[in-house]
Amino acid sequence: MKPVKVMDTTLRDAHQSLWATRMTTAMMLPVAGRMDRIGYDAIDLMGLIQFDVAVRYLKENPWERVRLMCEKITHTPMQSSIRSKSLTGFDVVPNDILLLWTERLLANGLRRVRAFDALADLDNIVHILKHAKSLGAYTVGALVYGHSPVHTDELYAEKTKELIERTGVDSIMLKDACGLLTPDRIRTLVPAMKQVMGDVPLELHSHCLTGLAPLVYLEGVKLGVDQVHTSIAPLANGPAQPATQTIARNLRGMGYRVDLDDRLLDEVGDHFRRVAEQEGKPLGVPMEYDAFHFEHQVPGGMLTNFHFQLAQAGLGHKLDAVLHECAQIRRELGWPIMVTPFAQLVGTQAVLNVVQGERYRIVPDEVKKYALGYYGKLLAPVEPDVLDRIVESGSQRIALEPKPMPPAVPDLRRKYPNMTDEERLLRYSFAGTQVDEMVAAGPTRTDYQFEKPLARLLRELVRRREPTHIYIERGDVRIELHAAH
Repeated sequence: MKPVKVMDTTLRDAHQSLWATRMTTAMMLPVAGRMDRIGYDAIDLMGLIQFDVAVRYLKENPWERVRLMCEKITHTPMQSSIRSKSLTGFDVVPNDILLLWTERLLANGLRRVRAFDALADLDNIVHILKHAKSLGAYTVGALVYGHSPVHTDELYAEKTKELIERTGVDSIMLKDACGLLTPDRIRTLVPAMKQVMGDVPLELHSHCLTGLAPLVYLEGVKLGVDQVHTSIAPLANGPAQPATQTIARNLRGMGYRVDLDDRLLDEVGDHFRRVAEQEGKPLGVPMEYDAFHFEHQVPGGMLTNFHFQLAQAGLGHKLDAVLHECAQIRRELGWPIMVTPFAQLVGTQAVLNVVQGERYRIVPDEVKKYALGYYGKLLAPVEPDVLDRIVESGSQRIALEPKPMPPAVPDLRRKYPNMTDEERLLRYSFAGTQVDEMVAAGPTRTDYQFEKPLARLLRELVRRREPTHIYIERGDVRIELHAAH
């Protein structure tokens, strides 16, 4: 039987998609040892969003998370991703910052580095992958899937071949961050890529936003995909990845070998189900097919933010208009793929266009930089009249021609002489007092305690305002309380 390998996304993309990246290190550590024994080919632990949320919202040192998890997970290689020319923010950073970031990921225990560029401008990631490989890392070159007239099978075959020849990557990943792949498209795309890959393995990553990802995985494996990315139920489905348990069962039924420990999978799933219950976090459920998603292509987490932010501004009725505007802006800007940072650029411009009532009256700096090529070579040109409006309405401080960025690491080390490079990189990435607040919060919490049912009940009762009647019964014990009037 042909083996199919599995990359676990529970600790990275699953909670990013379902819990707004709010899984803490303490929630992970109790099951880290069991996850190490499940039999994964690799575990995806950190992306740039995990660094961002850890510092700004969880007040955890993300580098400490890497170290703590690497102490617990020693057999299964863990991975982090780097997003070409930017780090935790949306702006472009110098190359030496990206290379130092790569070095510190590996120095802290991670063994795999994945790099991707949403424009498929390989000049943006070749140096990162070659540097990681020179340091002994397993390197993954990711090509982001786009649904547009310019994202053809021929383009992906060409970029796959170029990426292998220029970097010698250990594997290629087809990254469908927006959940746009269909069984029909995978039947032509995977053979086109495999034809130029030789013995280099192919990884497949998708999201269940249209409900099609589980079918795409099964079809992809039949066509030669070597590794699939899944998350453990209940942190699967919805906007996250397909469920590990279901994909493994279906692949085995098709005659493939999936060397995972089902008992440990269920134990880890039970742990995160209890965490979700205690923390009030959602569980993943299958999504219905929505053809409109292929037009606007807004990722699930961003769609939730649109709902919330527009409602807060009393503009909830404008959501459909904003989504239609996203689709139009994508066409005008040369079909950028809706992943960070381009999803945010398109989304912000769409909201401004709809709320202002005049298109491109206000243009964020990042949109102007994108249109002028600061992020890399565009696969298709910006429509000329739109480019004119962007140049005219955008900040005049932004030069029409991007210039090479000077190295930043020497100045960073001079500015913070008594710090580690890890802390220097955080201070480079986060403005104001955010890193100071993280440091002030103290060491990363490593213990996670489940409350007793009675304690949880009392906590919930305290949250409620003016309860009028409380009735508790267990066995022969009955407690009934009435509020005084």
